[in-house]
Amino acid sequence: MIKILFVCHGNICRSPSAEYIMKDIAARNGRTDIETDSAAVSSEETGNPIYPPSARELDRHGIPHEKGCARRITPSDCEKYDLIVCMDESNVRALTDRFGEEIRGKIKLLSDYAGLSRIDDPWYTRDFARAYEEISRGCENLFISLSGHVG
Repeated sequence: MIKILFVCHGNICRSPSAEYIMKDIAARNGRTDIETDSAAVSSEETGNPIYPPSARELDRHGIPHEKGCARRITPSDCEKYDLIVCMDESNVRALTDRFGEEIRGKIKLLSDYAGLSRIDDPWYTRDFARAYEEISRGCENLFISLSGHVG
């Protein structure tokens, strides 16, 4: 079993999208040994559901998702998850500031798997379609990279 936690700033756009996209990829490929969840580096959106434009983009692509609610990453998450996949460097900085440099060994950037320098936050860009495509590409390539390591 490999456990992946996707992390972004507020846990209402990018990280829940990545969580549900990766769940869908794993399910389509019969992989029951991949567990995913998502969280935020901040607490400002705690309790809020996935942002409606992000949910609509998932719906548009037939990606099942739950209402869920945003939550902040916890110290127990840092222990539980094998990979902590961040959306941008500011997320990495927030995690290392809060949990120390030792967490860096578990952190990956989704943008590295997508062949990008960062996954821009659609909350600010308002380009939810582009965010979906970037996140989806990153998740597909992350899944491929796990194929030799899981199973």
